Amino acid sequence: MTWSSTDEQDAPRLTPAVQALIAINIAVYFVQSTVVQPADMANALGFQMRDLGKSWFTVFTYMFVHAGFWHLALNLYTLFLFGPRVERAMRSSGEFVRFYVIAGLGGLLAHMMFVRSGVLVGASAAIFGVMLAFAAKWPDTEVLLFGVIPMRVKWLVAALVVMNLVQGYGIGGGDGTAYLAHVGGVVAAWVYLRATNALSPERTRAMVASAPDMPDEPPRAVPRGMPRGRDKMSEIDELIARKSTATKRTSAPVVKSPKVTPVVSAELDHVLDKISQRGMGSLNPEERRLLDEMSRRLREQ
Repeated sequence: MTWSSTDEQDAPRLTPAVQALIAINIAVYFVQSTVVQPADMANALGFQMRDLGKSWFTVFTYMFVHAGFWHLALNLYTLFLFGPRVERAMRSSGEFVRFYVIAGLGGLLAHMMFVRSGVLVGASAAIFGVMLAFAAKWPDTEVLLFGVIPMRVKWLVAALVVMNLVQGYGIGGGDGTAYLAHVGGVVAAWVYLRATNALSPERTRAMVASAPDMPDEPPRAVPRGMPRGRDKMSEIDELIARKSTATKRTSAPVVKSPKVTPVVSAELDHVLDKISQRGMGSLNPEERRLLDEMSRRLREQ
């Protein structure tokens, strides 16, 4: 598989986690091919149900051991093709590694549930999880199957899942490939993506961007448009104080000022009561305008 010519701008470049995973797999295969016998490495690091108690670490190491060169080459090429964009779409390289390992563990779980026999090796379950993540994020991206046939990623992944299910249930199988482990990697990847929303960090950025920017200045006791108080009392506090004093006098107007009509005085009473009960944030624009006007008149007295 290769990228189609219409998607050249998205050609993969190695990202840190993908590069590290490829390096680890190559290093293990090098040791497997030169230092020890391949079968010994598979038995030592591959997963077997019968050895789970004494070789628990194989639940992780199995995904770094391969059955042969072409098994390794196909997995690493697929990781190289799909992994970098998935890693860049996630919150961090650590998130990608966690996702990769969980997909691999999903393959292990499927093997334990439905197969239980044989030695499980290879990164295929984790790689299938990466392909699913790519298809979920960019379903209509085209790849060239066998370098010739253009195919959308979502249909490629769907076809591979169906093929592995068919092979896993024994129809045309029997070659030792862990088909159901591949499907388990897809299922685990799907559950992880649904649970964590790992491929949508832009939602977090959108939430942050939607919050209003706060100015770099000390908090104010009153809104920016409201003048500061005189001496120890703000003008709003003085208006409230005058109103409170006026309400105690049955024969006096609510606010004693020759410039305030009875209608405006009643409106001001309502605004001041609202501030006392629910704070400045409860005022609507008209009430704020009235409060500004009364503050201005108070300064001119």
